[in-house]
Amino acid sequence: MAKFLNTSATNYFLEELIKTANDRLILISPFLKLNDRIKELLADKDRLKIDVRIIYGKNELQNDEISWLSKLTYIRTSFCKNLHAKCYLNEEACIITSLNLYEFSQVNNNEMGISVSRTDDAELYKDAYEEAQRIIRISDEVRISLEKIIPKEETSESVPNDKESNTKLTTSKLAKKLSKTTDELNEDLLSNGYLEIIDGNNELTEKGKQAGGEYKKGRYGSYFLWNEDLSI
Repeated sequence: MAKFLNTSATNYFLEELIKTANDRLILISPFLKLNDRIKELLADKDRLKIDVRIIYGKNELQNDEISWLSKLTYIRTSFCKNLHAKCYLNEEACIITSLNLYEFSQVNNNEMGISVSRTDDAELYKDAYEEAQRIIRISDEVRISLEKIIPKEETSESVPNDKESNTKLTTSKLAKKLSKTTDELNEDLLSNGYLEIIDGNNELTEKGKQAGGEYKKGRYGSYFLWNEDLSI
């Protein structure tokens, strides 16, 4: 019988589902920004050569996500347009939930879901697994490599802005200049009203635009540019 999961139970069962995967693992989530614990568990699956498929729906991978994924051999990623489903499966269990694979959602949002056992609910598990396979089939597999993201870093880290005669830096480069981590700077940008969180994703506010912030979307993800003398 399916079990109801609240936010904390969903996080717990998700970790257990990843941890106990011995044959296959499917993670379907529109947003993808993994916390350190999930990365640790997935890296272990990669070392064990477990077949892992990650399907995401927002083409806005952060640089650290791209860099981390590029180092893994047995984790395959696919992009599915218009994806809204959140479903996580291994060979024995399935979680259907409102929870994204997004660290903000896992900490801050109120989520609900159900856990399905293949042993106890074989038909329900089969239906969920077949739908997950359909989503995989209609998705475009993304080959992520470190070589692909280096040119973007080189071209976006320092962009002249003739209009303002000011150098533009990505969030990560500005954070380095300010002796902060990228997460710390993002928190500052949120608290100062330059960014806001919409559906678990950072969005540029009108105040951020007036301060010179720019939203950019490249082939391998999106990023923000800021004036190097931005007042935080």
